[in-house]
Amino acid sequence: MTPSLNPAVTETTKPALAIRNYSLSYRTANGIVAALKNIDLTIGKGQTVGLVGESGSGKSSMAWSIMRYLPPNAVEDGGAIRLAGEEILDYTPRQMADIRGRRMAMVFQDPSTSLNPTIRLGEQIGEVLMRHRGLTKVEAMQEAEAALARTGITRPKEMLQRYPHEASGGEKQRVVIATAFACEPELIIFDEPTTALDILTARQILDLFNQLREETNVSALYISHDLGLVSRVVDEVSVLHKGGIVESGRVDDVFRRPKADYTRQLIGAVPNPDRWIGIDAPANPDPLISLETIGVHYNAPTMLQKIFQPKEAEKAGFWGAKNVSMEVRKGELLGVVGESGSGKSTIAKVLAGLQDFDGKLQFDGKTFGSRKDIDRAYRRRVQLVFQHPDASLNPRQTIGTIIGRPLKLYGIVPADKVATRVAELLEMVRLPADYARRHPHQLSGGEKQRVAIARAFAAEPDLVICDEVTAALDVSVQAAVAELLVKLQKETGTACVFITHDLNLIRQLAHRIAVMHHGALVDFFDGPDARADDRDPYTKALLDAVPVHADMEAFDVA
Repeated sequence: MTPSLNPAVTETTKPALAIRNYSLSYRTANGIVAALKNIDLTIGKGQTVGLVGESGSGKSSMAWSIMRYLPPNAVEDGGAIRLAGEEILDYTPRQMADIRGRRMAMVFQDPSTSLNPTIRLGEQIGEVLMRHRGLTKVEAMQEAEAALARTGITRPKEMLQRYPHEASGGEKQRVVIATAFACEPELIIFDEPTTALDILTARQILDLFNQLREETNVSALYISHDLGLVSRVVDEVSVLHKGGIVESGRVDDVFRRPKADYTRQLIGAVPNPDRWIGIDAPANPDPLISLETIGVHYNAPTMLQKIFQPKEAEKAGFWGAKNVSMEVRKGELLGVVGESGSGKSTIAKVLAGLQDFDGKLQFDGKTFGSRKDIDRAYRRRVQLVFQHPDASLNPRQTIGTIIGRPLKLYGIVPADKVATRVAELLEMVRLPADYARRHPHQLSGGEKQRVAIARAFAAEPDLVICDEVTAALDVSVQAAVAELLVKLQKETGTACVFITHDLNLIRQLAHRIAVMHHGALVDFFDGPDARADDRDPYTKALLDAVPVHADMEAFDVA
């Protein structure tokens, strides 16, 4: 990589971070595996540099190398990592413990994993301030409150007294960011900080980062696979592929005029709402499944509470869905969008027969008034694909056993034909037939999601519900999974309910889009009408928060 393009970085002003010819490998049972190869990366003072690439490209290894959190089997094969000119590869663990938090900080992908669930949030921020800034406990709590206030938390004093489980995902990430900025470090590493958040919260976190960066002039390394988010926050970007940097430069230059083939592939996979990849609208518009005034009341009061404690009963619980009415047509792809807590997954569970509900559910001419009414035939004809395949695939079973289960359970094929049908289903989702002998841990995230999709289609359903199936996937893998679903729809005629917070992606796929907000259905429209003037204000807010094509529509990937 050429020296930083930031004019502030000169020979006389040492950069916040300088990585020179750095390589890293891991010892494994199968030998040495190279993770990073001859990395050159410079971050000037006050500069934000993006590091993009798919899973397995080496992004997280780069972050752990800088923070000196490497596992025992790591082998550093030479090079340099300098913080403001100081070589940190030579630092002892004790020296690094003093630097972390004070001079370098890190914001992780999932805030829940970086917060101690047994300690109040205020104590966690205060601990950092007492250790690295020498404040008393009283001073630390006062500064912690001020730090939370700077992140936009409306009642910071109350937040200090909460435990992590009492805060939302966005609030927890604000706490982590407040902690990272509290000691005014020279460098902050952001490792996929918005991946676990819904689109509106992610936009707020990005705005917060930009605000704090301007106030503090901190240097930052922003790691992500989301090119749209990166384009909004970084000055320069480096593209990492198989452990090596294939392209670097100003973000506009790299994304608008990419030179490397791999960069072109990444940009080409970014969802473009103007590029339709779905199937044509079904000729038969008859409804397959209808929801009529569906309501789901979580922690609802009991009958005795309603009689003897009517005031408390009125306040008990909350509505996950309220008076939701919609239909799914035969053969169509219906998109359901909204932020976390909007009711999307609640509706998915009702459709899948996994959630008690009020109201009526009609399926192919038959009416169900409760979850208990849903029969075996319904459960075969309506299948659900979950967001995280790791949680839905039995790690002890082979892929063949997992896909073969619905074939046996519902008698789809004779017992002696199960293995043949499993091979056909694997081929249908573009996986080799010999994957039937593997276990889930031997597959990548995208491959595991393909297995989950194959299992759903094994039951030969009329409706497949996809609940955030691409949320945890890289942009290129996400594109491949979306195209696979479209292909399967075209081949089988199966209807699909696709739940997501990615409006760019869903506008490429969906015939119609339903918008959920606070458990209510607030908007419902044909896909091409997303930008119509009569859209609900919440729909407009979601569209405005989407970071990709407002910033990348002119990028040249031809």
